[in-house]
This record gives sequence, structure tokens and C-alpha cells, in this order.
Amino acid sequence: MQNSSNAYMDNQAVLPALHPGPLDGMSFSIKDIFAIKGHTNSAGNPDWLRTHEEAASHAPVLETLLQNGASMKGITITDELMFSLDGVNVHYGTPLNPKAPNHIPGGSSSGTAVSVACGDVDFSIGTDTGGSIRIPASYCGLYGFRPTHGAISMEGCIPLALSFDTVGWIAREPGTLRRVGEALFEETVSDQVPFDTLHFPSEIWGSLLDEEIREAVRDGIVPWIPIRFHEKSISLQEFGFKEWADIFRIIQGYEIWKEHGEWIKHVNPSFGPGIRERIEIASAVQEKEMKAASDKRMIIKQIITNLLDDNGLIVLPTAVQGAPSLHSSPEELNQTRLRNIQLTCIAGLCGLPQLTIPFIEVNGCPIGLSFVANRGQDLRLLALGEELVHQKRISLLK
Repeated sequence: MQNSSNAYMDNQAVLPALHPGPLDGMSFSIKDIFAIKGHTNSAGNPDWLRTHEEAASHAPVLETLLQNGASMKGITITDELMFSLDGVNVHYGTPLNPKAPNHIPGGSSSGTAVSVACGDVDFSIGTDTGGSIRIPASYCGLYGFRPTHGAISMEGCIPLALSFDTVGWIAREPGTLRRVGEALFEETVSDQVPFDTLHFPSEIWGSLLDEEIREAVRDGIVPWIPIRFHEKSISLQEFGFKEWADIFRIIQGYEIWKEHGEWIKHVNPSFGPGIRERIEIASAVQEKEMKAASDKRMIIKQIITNLLDDNGLIVLPTAVQGAPSLHSSPEELNQTRLRNIQLTCIAGLCGLPQLTIPFIEVNGCPIGLSFVANRGQDLRLLALGEELVHQKRISLLK
């Protein structure tokens, strides 16, 4: 059942909270790839829905939220097999971006973002492999979080590429984002030495961004970054940064075909434009390519781990631009996707947590600002989000 936002596969699917807890009174929606007892997931594709059985039990992440006082209100649309950053689904429709109605919402957690942006729920649960929480959060003007890879169980969730897949969540307020994180991690933020160094990669803040975007975001940062931070410009090119997005795509493609290739060959499902071509590319990735890319990935992980240490953050725009028009051609959308992956692959390759906060609007479209921390710094990063937003509001009042 749908509403006017087209965010849902089923907006009548509800589950009450099971116990009182820290999320009392909060409601959430959930992406149609998490196991819900008695429900059959579609993974955004009717052939997947047709060839799979209903779940016997809830995914652990869903169970945890219900046990912590939150109630589920709706199952949201995803891009097919979660293999897109657009939010366009030829089978079930494109969710409406409330912040930019003539523009795409971003994907693959498209309904996840839209259900929050239009005020239906307090937060929503999705997944992020190559940017599927971060990009729709940016396009829809929301707070989004991709956690450290492996920190939250993906059990009961349809995979895309296992070494990148993470549970992620989106909210309208940074405090909500933090509270959800504390419930899922089953711990609260403790007193720790704060982050103190911001790294600005010159390749990202240079030619990768359009000048209008670069200047608007960079100028907007200055007034509200706490004075304790040291800002450093770094170059990643000496470590082969231009290759990183290709390394990500090779590993992702190999893992996708390994996970879903047999089902695709057996069922011959109907895929929409873009998805079909990417699946074909994934099927052609050879094991030797995968091994070479994996070796390079290990080096990248070590470089970024050493760079960030305990108290550093990488700062970057969440997306290279605001949400593309609904009338963009498939080629235009693909080019934007490829550029966005140059941003999102850093956290993906290294398994790092990334926070995106709504930051500015350019030509009426929101653009988020992201902070990437080292592994295991998730709750500190969520707490930083609240601090920065508080600082920004103070700056705006001056």
C-alpha cells in the first residue's frame, strides 16, 4: 500500500514496541530487505519477491529496536538488489524527494530517506554498501550514519557485497541519530578525548567538485567548526586515489555476482536500466582482478587507519552535487554515480564509520557534509554530530 510519497512497499505494516526503553515513543520504517516475520522481501524486484519465502523471524536489528521501545511503521522501497545510488525503481516507482520534488531521492535506501524527510517516522533503517544511506540522506537534507563495517549484525538482511554491507540509519535530528546508535550498539557515549584534527583531501576539494559546490561548502564550514580543531590539507594521490573507486567497483562486482549470480542465471529476472548493465559488468569480474584489488585495498586501509589514528576525521561533501533532476538521462545519472563513488569509497574500502549532516542548499537542492572516523569511533562520531549542529545554530544566531 502506498501514500503520496511513494516511499513504501507497505505503509500498513506495523509492529508495536515490545518493551519500554530508550527509544520510547519513537517510530521507524525499515527497508524491504530486512527479515520481518511473516513478510516476504522484494529487494526492489518482483522476481525476487516471487522466488523467495516469507521470513520465519525478525532480523536482529529489527528485534533490537522493538525491544528498546521503538515501533515499526512501514516497509520502504529500495532500488533493485540495492545496486544503485539513484532511488529510481522501474517496478515500484520513485519515492518523492520532499526537499527537492523535481529531483531524485537517492538510493538504494530511497524510501528509507523519504519516509523520514516527509515526517512519517522519526527515523528509518536501511543499508549502505557504496553510499546507499549517505547519498539519499544528502539529497533529502537529512542526517545519516554508516557504522563501522561489522559493528552491527547484518543477519536477516539480504546482502549485496558482504565486505562492504552495513546497516545504516537516517533521521531528521542528530539527537535521534545518536539515540538509535546507542540502542543498536547497546552502549552510550562515554567521556573520551574529543576529535581534534580535520583532514581535507585536496583531490576531493579540488577538481572533483564543481566550483560552485566547492566554494559554497568550504565557505560554509568556517564559521562553526569548534576552535579546538586543527585543519590539515592532505593529498591522497601519492597513494593512488584515482584508482580507489575502481578498486571498490571490482571487489563489489565480484562479491555481488558470487552472492546472486546463480539466482540471476536461474531466474533471469527483469532488471531496469542501469541495474541490468551493472549486473552484466559484475558477472565479468575475474578472480585475479578481485585478488589484485583486494591487495590494494589492504594498503589503503592501512594508510587511512594511520592517518586518522584516534582523533582525526576526514571531511568531505557527502555527494558531488545536489540531487539530479528526475528528467536526467541514464548516462547523466551514471556519471553522477561514478563521481559520488569517488567520495563514498573511502569509508567503504576501509570499513569506516561516516556521518553525514545536512549542510547547505545549492540551487534549491540539499548537500550534506560528511565526517569519516577510524574504526570503532561510531558513538564518538554520533556525539560530534550533535556538537557541530549545536555550534552551527549558535553561529547562525550571532
